[in-house]
Amino acid sequence: GAPDMIEAYCDLADRRMEEAAARLEVSAMRVPARVRAVVALRLRQNRAHKEAVRRALGVLALPGNARVGAACTARTVDAIWHAVGDRATDFSWYTKRATLAGVYSATVLFWVRDASEEDAATLAFLDRRLAGVGRIGRARRRFEDVAARFRPAAWRRA
Repeated sequence: GAPDMIEAYCDLADRRMEEAAARLEVSAMRVPARVRAVVALRLRQNRAHKEAVRRALGVLALPGNARVGAACTARTVDAIWHAVGDRATDFSWYTKRATLAGVYSATVLFWVRDASEEDAATLAFLDRRLAGVGRIGRARRRFEDVAARFRPAAWRRA
């Protein structure tokens, strides 16, 4: 049925995105810029099918199709991370994909309603989401640095 066709399209779109991303010059870019470049590529590739993507999102929003929607999103964000060169095998593999799933999903939902030239509003939206993720990461690292300085002191006897 429709969910199977959507899943097949998602797989095809992921493969095409990875093939095209391999031709991008992203090696000198920082990771957020790489992610942005690959997500922008995916949106450009789907531009001719925007209405079909919008309708597919409606089908995947139905409770019985949630598994297909989640699987498509998971495979797409994994393909994006693979395309940008991520080879993590530790716990960050999960956190990176979960974080990008939120950013990517929100961006696609914004994109299907975007009528701006060359998806300019969507790309600005994506930039804000990626900047927000970066702020969270920097704040976490600062907190961990401060906590590491105080941890040994908490165990000393007076």
